[in-house]
Amino acid sequence: MTESDVELEKPSHTAPLENAWQMKLPKFKAEHNPHGLLEESSFATLFPQYREQYLRQIWPLVEKTLGEHFIKAELDVVEGSMTAKRVLEDDVGCDIIKIGKITTNKDKFIKRRLRLIGPNGCTLKSIELLTNCYVLVQGQTVSALGPYKGLQQVRKIVEDTMKNVHPIYNIKALMIKRELAKDPKLKNENWERFLPKFVNQNISKRKQPKKKREKGPYTPFPPRQMESKIDKMLESGEYFLSAQQRRIKQQKAMTEKQMIATKLREEKRNQAFVPPKEQSTTKASASDTSVNLEKLKAKIKKAQKGKLNF
Repeated sequence: MTESDVELEKPSHTAPLENAWQMKLPKFKAEHNPHGLLEESSFATLFPQYREQYLRQIWPLVEKTLGEHFIKAELDVVEGSMTAKRVLEDDVGCDIIKIGKITTNKDKFIKRRLRLIGPNGCTLKSIELLTNCYVLVQGQTVSALGPYKGLQQVRKIVEDTMKNVHPIYNIKALMIKRELAKDPKLKNENWERFLPKFVNQNISKRKQPKKKREKGPYTPFPPRQMESKIDKMLESGEYFLSAQQRRIKQQKAMTEKQMIATKLREEKRNQAFVPPKEQSTTKASASDTSVNLEKLKAKIKKAQKGKLNF
């Protein structure tokens, strides 16, 4: 077997992996870097005043942990907190999610941030259990610490929550995925049909008008121009009348309106003197006046016999 054949049999490191999340990375040891860091870099991070006492207590542990990696720390340069020891591990990463600029409304920002935490921190605890990450919500940032796959899930949940998607949808989806991954039959199938679907119902709170005008069919032509006063006078022929004729015509129209109004007032006034309709007291005559003589005779005879027997 030639050397070229051996090279072809070796797996290619650039080829895509089927399950990259379960691939175990080799641990980085001190023997791999015996001479320490070749370049120097430094940065400073400000911390609030109420954290000063806590940082003083844990600073010896921070210096000890960072010293193993040839990193020097001072009291005013904070490289991390007590969880910084985990950040330096190979299979653990950290992610800082900025949520301050996702929504500009302050009230909405506070409500959605509280929704992410949940009552007594229940929602945040559920996210930590499902993603295997430590999550801290502070101010306008959310810090996450854990495996890289869990960091992606935390970022998605946080960003969706600040975009007004309740975290329960993503939490349910993670729970369903965890159960489906245990089933060997469904492990390599599409899980879209099992996951909950979120429907955004953004109902406008703007007051709707009582009478909505229905729009007619679209026409490319402009609407008809409204007639002016002169156009109406030309159409009725009043434009060609003299001033005296116009005045007589107006007086005649006014007199007719007054006569109609007077007639309506009189009718309304006379309604109080109109007697109501009385119901007829006569009973309807019986439709059948014939008498059965045979039955009447039999009834009389029966009554007479009863008297005699008594």
